[in-house]
Amino acid sequence: MVVSNPKLDPPLLVSLMTTDGAGGGGKLPRKRFYRARAHSNPLSDSHFPVPISPEEVDLSQHYPRYFPADKGGDGEEAAAPRRIRFADVGCGFGGLLVGLSPLFPDTLMIGMELRDKVITLYVKERILALRAANPGQYDNISVVRTNSMKYIPNYFRKAQLTKMFFLFPDPHFKEKNHRRRVISMQLLDEYAYVMEVGGIIYTITDVEELGEWMRSCLEKHPLFETVPEEEIKADPVFKLLSTATEESQKVARNGGQTFHAIFRRISLQEE
Repeated sequence: MVVSNPKLDPPLLVSLMTTDGAGGGGKLPRKRFYRARAHSNPLSDSHFPVPISPEEVDLSQHYPRYFPADKGGDGEEAAAPRRIRFADVGCGFGGLLVGLSPLFPDTLMIGMELRDKVITLYVKERILALRAANPGQYDNISVVRTNSMKYIPNYFRKAQLTKMFFLFPDPHFKEKNHRRRVISMQLLDEYAYVMEVGGIIYTITDVEELGEWMRSCLEKHPLFETVPEEEIKADPVFKLLSTATEESQKVARNGGQTFHAIFRRISLQEE
């Protein structure tokens, strides 16, 4: 059975898929059946539905345990609505989400991926299989195919997010393509808007020049300040940056070096 919502792309698969795609059993999907492009142009026109505003995002499609589709709103829910608090921008195959879920079981998280729907389909099937194999777990994570460089304000309200992740983003090496980078002074304005004061941006890359670029942008922006190293080392999330994702594991296998920049959203008096 497939449940389709025109506001979200692709539709959420309600039935679980086996490793060969035949359905049933809750087995984890195999990546070799999900061929995907390594890169996408974030400045090109995208052909997938986008919610008009955060209020239009149907959370029942992502977190059915917390937002039953057939349950009408009541006073209790209206008084304390659950909201997505973590966003993994460019989530790839969802490794970070899977690692974060048990660490923050009461926190709603979403992965945002621009590359073709094959990846988001894989991540959805992976999450559904994990939920089936571990009842009561992994209900707090989901994924959506979208262009975060264009549509972040369509998904999140002001000061909604407490953590944003940018793990091994496309470096776009050519200078003419630097405007495609997911961290820039202009985009940090939007990220600052959707982050609450005290929220954390995590970035990591194995490309030194890109690492310097991201750190430089964050240092220059008036609404972010660096998180002290001693605090970073005590943060349980920090270890996941270099272990949880397919890219981080590839870098580790090859003995590569990583460069991180972790910054806190701060407040200005005029805000």
